[in-house]
Amino acid sequence: MSEASILVSPFQYTNSGIHSDSFYASLIDSSTHKSQPRQIHARLLVLGLQFSGFLITKLIQASSSFGDITFARQVFDDLPRPQIFPWNAIIRGYSRNNYFQDALLMYSKMQLACVSPDSFTFPHLLKACGGLSHLQMGRFVHAQVFRLGFEADVFVQNGLIALYAKCRRLGCARTVFEGLPLPERTIVSWTAIVSAYAQNGEPVEALEIFSQMRKMDVKPDWVALVSVLNAFTCLQDLEQGRSIHASVVKMGLETEPDLLISLNTMYAKCGQVATAKILFDKMKSPNLILWNAMISGYAKNGYAREAIDMFHEMINKDVRPDTISITSAISACAQVGSLEQARWMDEYVSRSDYRDDVFISSALIDMFAKCGSVECARSVFDRTLDRDVVVWSAMIVGYGLHGQAREAISLYRAMERDGVHPNDVTFLGLLMACNHSGMVREGWWFFNRMADHKINPQQQHYACVIDLLGRAGHLDQAYEVIKCMPVQPGVTVWGALLSACKKHRHVELGEYAAQQLFSIDPSNTGHYVQLSNLYAAARLWDRVVEVRVRMKEKGLNKDVGCSWVEVRGRLEGFRVGDKSHPRYEEIERQVEWIESRLKEGGFVANKDASLHDLNDEEAEETLCSHSERIAIAYGLISTPQGTTLRITKNLRACVNCHAATKLISKLVGREIVVRDTNRFHQFKDGVCSCGDYW
Repeated sequence: MSEASILVSPFQYTNSGIHSDSFYASLIDSSTHKSQPRQIHARLLVLGLQFSGFLITKLIQASSSFGDITFARQVFDDLPRPQIFPWNAIIRGYSRNNYFQDALLMYSKMQLACVSPDSFTFPHLLKACGGLSHLQMGRFVHAQVFRLGFEADVFVQNGLIALYAKCRRLGCARTVFEGLPLPERTIVSWTAIVSAYAQNGEPVEALEIFSQMRKMDVKPDWVALVSVLNAFTCLQDLEQGRSIHASVVKMGLETEPDLLISLNTMYAKCGQVATAKILFDKMKSPNLILWNAMISGYAKNGYAREAIDMFHEMINKDVRPDTISITSAISACAQVGSLEQARWMDEYVSRSDYRDDVFISSALIDMFAKCGSVECARSVFDRTLDRDVVVWSAMIVGYGLHGQAREAISLYRAMERDGVHPNDVTFLGLLMACNHSGMVREGWWFFNRMADHKINPQQQHYACVIDLLGRAGHLDQAYEVIKCMPVQPGVTVWGALLSACKKHRHVELGEYAAQQLFSIDPSNTGHYVQLSNLYAAARLWDRVVEVRVRMKEKGLNKDVGCSWVEVRGRLEGFRVGDKSHPRYEEIERQVEWIESRLKEGGFVANKDASLHDLNDEEAEETLCSHSERIAIAYGLISTPQGTTLRITKNLRACVNCHAATKLISKLVGREIVVRDTNRFHQFKDGVCSCGDYW
């Protein structure tokens, strides 16, 4: 059927004698296509009705509803002396179609024409002010509302609440709301004030007002529920969020798109990514917000591979990503640790509109550093033209992760020469770099320099300094720093001290640090393992047994060591003593070959750090089955000679495996890059980049 055949032509009524305003008004109201108001206007011109304020108002409203704001303005301008109704219609049309500046301009022209606004003018005018976050203009309109006597009109007051919320003036929004008598507070009023607090980072206040609303027996609509869900999402209150989900289903609103988006975001941010995915799959055409919620939800909850797959799927479905999508995908690549995937991500960004985005450039630098290539990170840094403190700090942190203190300090000096002031992240990177290189004097100097920039050290800064001092043997000084901290020492601080005590076998201070850790974080297995390792290093085997008994009583098990090696862009994972791999027999033969070569090379296993008091033969067998040893073996049989092996480990590298990997790199003529939970180790020709200081 052609377009013309579905349109009602006014010309067919020419001979019927029907020319009344009411007839053409009904015809305009029944328009179902953008071209119909234009056709009707042409007929009005023939009949001489083009100056009818009533009909022109109808035409403006109809054209605006179809988004044809240009035609709406044209018919408005043809009116010689428009009264209030056409003015309201054109202001509403601009505001409804988000032409906020034009709406305010028309209001100015309306005042110059000496046409006084009414209660229908102000809601759309206030929406325009809010859309532009134009507080000054909004206050001017508010003054007019008061001067013209509309301060009791609930629709105008709702508009004022929304305006002040958009302009982040919650006190003003609350004052307007409180000024409404209780009987006149509609669901729109309540929703406006709840949304005001929810959207401005005040979730607790939003929920308190929502509770008051429920006590007044006001039934929430879907808009209110969206705001409440956003508040529970901010608080990560999964239980209450689920209760709202139940209410949504009970009210039959589960197909409302905005509610689905809010529910999806709530579950994703609360770590329930499987539930979020179920809701996501219900959407026929998920919008960008939903894609972002899923990708960031996966990335933030340890499902990095799923986040990357989701990003690829999004691109394949021609959904254009924004900075949130891209930074979430970059973060996921950093977690996975695949350099090949990182390079793909960098190439994608370079072809996109975000190649010069400073925030994304910073994320790429961080990604490459965490994927083991500080050289690629520096390449991104060098090509970034507009370097702010975030970009400089990202590169300094990258050097810190790799223990390249000289490079980090040199870059800091260049940053100072560029006139860029450091922030807390800058100093964290410098402290990490000094810590991983054993540069105590330099690290202490940078720590004290923070005060010169009016930066207060946080827990991470203190943890770096404690680790720096402690590992260098200055345990008493490290403890003094802890005692002088202006904030309560956290897990990272006491953990750094316990680790240092284990290294230097200072049992008494180590036990004190462990007790502090147990009181703060009693369910963390790692603290018990650290204490047990301290006792093992001091050969206090009876106390090792006591720790293991306590762990068993609490139902705590030592984390299983896992390592991943990247082969042709894929990560293959291995656990301690893993025998499940299809190529297990080949891997086992390679492990045996490595061990025999190590013995020939004079390698002697370090058995002091074992959790058990094992005999020498048992200890040696246990250490040989560590996951990184298996990952190295698989990498050697799966890649060509000379290929760099890139390994990621979920635990800190042990003394034995670190020493063994140094020798392996020399024996097989390979560079081996290992990323543990603490830092990167680059093994080459029998030497590690950490200088055996980690």
